[in-house]
Amino acid sequence: MKWLKPLTIVLAVSLAIVAALPFFITFDDYIPQIEKVFSTRLKEPVSIKSIRFALLPLPNVTVDGITVGTTDDIKVGKVRVMPDLFSLLQSTRVIKSIEIDSLILTQKAIDRIPGWAKADDATPPQARVESILLKNAMAKLGKANFGPFDASVNLDDNGEPGEASIVTKDGKFRALIKPAKSKYLIDASAKAWTLPVGPALVFDELIIKGVATLHDAELAEVSARLFGGTATGKMNINWQKELRLDGSLELNQVETRQLAALLSPGAHVSGKLSAKPVFSAVAPSTDQLMHALRLETPFNVQNGTIHGVDIQKAATNLVKRGTTGGETRFEHLSGHLSMERGGYRFTHLKIASGSLAADGNVNISAKKELSGRINAQINAVGTSAKVPLNVAGTVNAPLLYPTGGTMAGAAVGTVLLGPGLGTSVGAKVGGWTEGLFDKKK
Repeated sequence: MKWLKPLTIVLAVSLAIVAALPFFITFDDYIPQIEKVFSTRLKEPVSIKSIRFALLPLPNVTVDGITVGTTDDIKVGKVRVMPDLFSLLQSTRVIKSIEIDSLILTQKAIDRIPGWAKADDATPPQARVESILLKNAMAKLGKANFGPFDASVNLDDNGEPGEASIVTKDGKFRALIKPAKSKYLIDASAKAWTLPVGPALVFDELIIKGVATLHDAELAEVSARLFGGTATGKMNINWQKELRLDGSLELNQVETRQLAALLSPGAHVSGKLSAKPVFSAVAPSTDQLMHALRLETPFNVQNGTIHGVDIQKAATNLVKRGTTGGETRFEHLSGHLSMERGGYRFTHLKIASGSLAADGNVNISAKKELSGRINAQINAVGTSAKVPLNVAGTVNAPLLYPTGGTMAGAAVGTVLLGPGLGTSVGAKVGGWTEGLFDKKK
């Protein structure tokens, strides 16, 4: 049995050589031909760094450093292809799985995928893929990024997608997609997740359920908890030619301070918001979607504060050229909001708080400039006066100043009757005169 030990050593060395040998077998000499075939098919430059074959743990081919497009619209760190060896002698080869590691997909690449798919459909398939796995993938949609995430999809005998799943690496977002005849059922959920597109909305919890095709998605159930309140609604998304979005929501008891600051940086309004927004957008790409968003909604806010301006102070200090700073506390704020192209239009505004009542209209331009008119109803020295105030300045530094007629009336009243009563009576007359001129216009 002395021969057994040397034989064991020889076998061990042989196995080690067989195991290591595939790592030295490369297909780099074929890279130019492979690049040319795929570049011709996709009509885009394709670059490959290296290709190698290995037997362990299962027979596979690994392709490193793939880029597609002149500006590297698609980058792939590594692709591992695991074929079914028993199918290699058949007319249709079977690939058990394709693992794609560190995929980076840009908006330009997503826009061109339909064209690439048509080019690929023109060539009869010579291999059938059973599953595709993505690891550490990232979608860069202009200024918005989604990922890194892992994904998996199973394909049927005809190459059609079956059940698929997507999970972000931090586990905050996950989605399951199941085929249902010619459509796909979507069931997605998220916790402590930040919206990657548009304002950085943070959802404490988000649930999305709906139906999708290869061209659109109908999300019939959207429910969320965010900023201390709730949101429920539905939306439709279509990406066949350009990106189209429309839907409606119902917000209840959402804290306004955080939401207002996200929608219009510099805006400072607190209170509990209830609203029923209806929205739509048409844009060529995802990163332009927010700018194209149009929104209409009635709203009301309870027990809050408008920071940066004191309406009552502005209405009672009429001899000054304008008032800025301070705050306006209110019990009730309501109105109608229209948002389009980055601008906001608040109409039918009504503010109620103790001795102060106000109404009017305010506009916020895309450059965050303010304009409009606030009519403040104040009680002073036993009389009630409605004081028209112009709105100016910016969201960061709002300015209220009395109209010309109001200032003139207040000045005359102060001279004739003295401060206090004279100013209030004059303001009342001035406001009436201003309203008369407005009507004539």
